[in-house]
Amino acid sequence: MHMLYNSDSYAVVQIELPGDAAVPADATATLTRGGFEIVDKFARKEIFIEGALAESFKEGVEALIESAPSVEEFDAYLERYAGMAQQPVVMH
Repeated sequence: MHMLYNSDSYAVVQIELPGDAAVPADATATLTRGGFEIVDKFARKEIFIEGALAESFKEGVEALIESAPSVEEFDAYLERYAGMAQQPVVMH
């Protein structure tokens, strides 16, 4: 678990899980599970994205980083994904 971004409005955590143990050792280097958790601090909701959506998110972030975005620009990008959030943030 890696904290990738934390602003007043959003937090983004990358979660990586080990590959399937049944897959041969030489193939596990390319197989990973996981995704990104995006937390909207004001709406108090979160979303976990994985698969193709996570890959699209990652590519968009990488492209955005190349332009040296401001916090506001990065938050605007995250807002597109956080708008899909349905799960309320619960503290335990």
